[in-house]
Amino acid sequence: MVSAMSPLATLARSSHTWGATMEFVDSEECAVKKLQVQGVHHITIVGSTKQSAVDFWQGALGMPFVLEQPNLGKPDENHLYFDPGDGRLLTVFTSESREDARRHAPREIGCVEHIAFNVSRATFTQAPARLRERGIDFIQRDRGFMDSIYLHDPNGLKVELACYKFETPEGFRAVDVLMKAHVLRVERGDHHITDEHVADAIELLLATRPRLTVEEKVSTPA
Repeated sequence: MVSAMSPLATLARSSHTWGATMEFVDSEECAVKKLQVQGVHHITIVGSTKQSAVDFWQGALGMPFVLEQPNLGKPDENHLYFDPGDGRLLTVFTSESREDARRHAPREIGCVEHIAFNVSRATFTQAPARLRERGIDFIQRDRGFMDSIYLHDPNGLKVELACYKFETPEGFRAVDVLMKAHVLRVERGDHHITDEHVADAIELLLATRPRLTVEEKVSTPA
């Protein structure tokens, strides 16, 4: 017996992205409809004291402290809200009875490995000196299509400062560039995405825009 496939599932299975087929990997096919998310709403972490959270997230990383209220799910905790720069929220549960953990957070199944925040190229170049001035240890890594700096908050949460190596073309998103760069990397059998894949991806994306051919005649005012 062959089960019917919904129009949405059919569309997903047959979709193509710039010539590369995107695989449909829903194990239950269309038995249950998805709950479609539309982006990260907020991230909440467990902190120590209010002052510690404000000192790090606003003081060191420049996130404005925008809202404070009790934790409505745990009345003995406070709930601080910070703006990471894109209008979304990073929130922190705090309690004056706690102290900074000052150890690396667990890296086990189900744990958060790190959270990453976007910074400009100008800020990225200034970050090492400014972190050293604050006595914050860090490591710097080249991730192929982006540069990264990793540090820890006072409770051991790993935080990444990330900066793309490319400027996203108008009308596209960074993920569009990365998806196309990934397709090129796989087609060429390369180990990871490099500047060449990104440059070629941007060129191919821009090639999808309408343009005149040499043979086309352009009408001019009489």
